[in-house]
Amino acid sequence: MYCATIFPRMQIAAAPPWVARLFSPESAAMSDTTVTPTAGAVPPTPDTFAVYQRESRKTWSVIRTDHSIVYPTLGLTNEAGEVAGKIKKIFRDRNGEISAADREALKQELGDVLWYLTQICTELGLTLEEVAEANLVKLFSRQARGVLTGDGDHR
Repeated sequence: MYCATIFPRMQIAAAPPWVARLFSPESAAMSDTTVTPTAGAVPPTPDTFAVYQRESRKTWSVIRTDHSIVYPTLGLTNEAGEVAGKIKKIFRDRNGEISAADREALKQELGDVLWYLTQICTELGLTLEEVAEANLVKLFSRQARGVLTGDGDHR
């Protein structure tokens, strides 16, 4: 019941032994939402990751992905990640100075984002206009209610 001590709201019968090696009862008693590794915690080793890999596989199952929306969704996340990576490097390497070459590279990546977004909309039977209008309605509603900032879809 060690894991249940660390996370009392979770219904877990028993944690694998490697969990007990990573956290002490003292850190478990601190909070049910914050777990702090102790100074004497055993660092991850190939053996502990092997145990994790074996144990985590027990929660895995094959999920059917042969739907036409899967490829454009994966493409969208990939291209959005490329945009984010380029922006990160502009700030990391050049203090946020966006050059003409950066702007052109970002335009190409944003075009790819737009293409994948368009394919997802098409698969869902939505037009880009419908999506843009719904987004503005949502944003102006949040603005009128003073909840533009914060978290959650339903604010």
